[in-house]
Amino acid sequence: MSHRDELNTQLDAWIDAHFAEQVAFLQALVQVPTDTPPGHNAPHARRTAELLQGFGLSAEQHAVPAERVQAQGMESIINLIVRRRYGDSHGAGGPVIALNAHGDVVPPGEGWTHGPYSGEIVGDLQSGRLYGRAAAVSKSDFATYTFALRALESLSGAKLRGGVELHFTYDEEFGGELGPAWLLKEGLSKPDLLIAAGFSYQVVTAHNGCLQMEVTVLGQSAHAAIPDSGVDALQAAVGILNVLYRQNDLYRQVCSQVEGIKHPYLNVGRIEGGSNTNVVPGRVGFKLDRRMIPEEDPVLVEASLRQLIREAAAQFPGIKVEIKRLLLAHALQPQSGNKALVAALQKHGEAVFGEPIPCAGTPLYTDVRLYGAHGIPAAIYGAGPRTVLESHAKRADEHLELADLRRATQVVARTLLELLSGPEPAQV
Repeated sequence: MSHRDELNTQLDAWIDAHFAEQVAFLQALVQVPTDTPPGHNAPHARRTAELLQGFGLSAEQHAVPAERVQAQGMESIINLIVRRRYGDSHGAGGPVIALNAHGDVVPPGEGWTHGPYSGEIVGDLQSGRLYGRAAAVSKSDFATYTFALRALESLSGAKLRGGVELHFTYDEEFGGELGPAWLLKEGLSKPDLLIAAGFSYQVVTAHNGCLQMEVTVLGQSAHAAIPDSGVDALQAAVGILNVLYRQNDLYRQVCSQVEGIKHPYLNVGRIEGGSNTNVVPGRVGFKLDRRMIPEEDPVLVEASLRQLIREAAAQFPGIKVEIKRLLLAHALQPQSGNKALVAALQKHGEAVFGEPIPCAGTPLYTDVRLYGAHGIPAAIYGAGPRTVLESHAKRADEHLELADLRRATQVVARTLLELLSGPEPAQV
């Protein structure tokens, strides 16, 4: 057995010995709500920092100015950074690897059979499940990355160079501009590589972009007894929606060349309007989500969608439309600088899981694009099932298989060891 193999065995053993502590850490994180909206996330950050301090990890607390948070439609954000350096005081000679996960989540909604903030465990630590909002996406990776770091620092005989940073941020649901983007723009961090929250059965290296818009259809309200005295905004909205849905069918004919990503698509997720059943509706609004494959130009996508909506509205005399962009998240393009990181994750993933770990894109959009925009090579990897659907992420009874948490932690710890200690000397 090589020296590196011995160190990997030490990592695995430490993670096994401290797994109950890791699960308790995740339970504590799930039990502090971070519903966004309303986005009052500072209490969770403070609680996380307190728990990290108990492990001997000092977390810098970077509060985003209140006026910026409120302008974004949230109440409070504190982003956390834990910095560790190895080899010398500055970690010279090796890369600084950031590990990023987000703590903000969508509200739980209805239909739960386990409390959404309970952190309830069904089964045992070997084969059980932990339930709660963000148990899978992505408070789980607060635990993955924290305990991978702790395992790395438990080693005896490892000569590390470089550093590790934990980035725990709170603005993924609203686009990340006050999470990772804020940390990077403020010059608070500039890592060399990034591992970001994901799923333990694959390494993700590209993802879709996302355009979200709010469309307001304006007519003229009137009494239903004399409808001709008004202009029906709902009828016009239906016409616009029919045009959008026909366009959505056409998107299916456009195929991405990135494995794991299929085609562009559009979803209308919210619609509201009118005042009463006996009133011709004078105002109807809806919000849409347009997913963009990596090959698409976001500027052209937005321009063409705006034109499509305006042309559809023009078919209804007396109707006006207002179109507001809510979010423009660029796609994460495949990168050339992440090859060593991806190779290490795949190698150790196969060793721990006993099966090949694929590398692919995802139709989701993530905060990783924000690191990519700053030239930081990245890969998405963390605790979770094979698919988002299996985890019930953003649905009732979100959960995490505890075995996946353990294995993902082992893979990340091994990967950090490899990248921070360099190539192993050849055996003579």
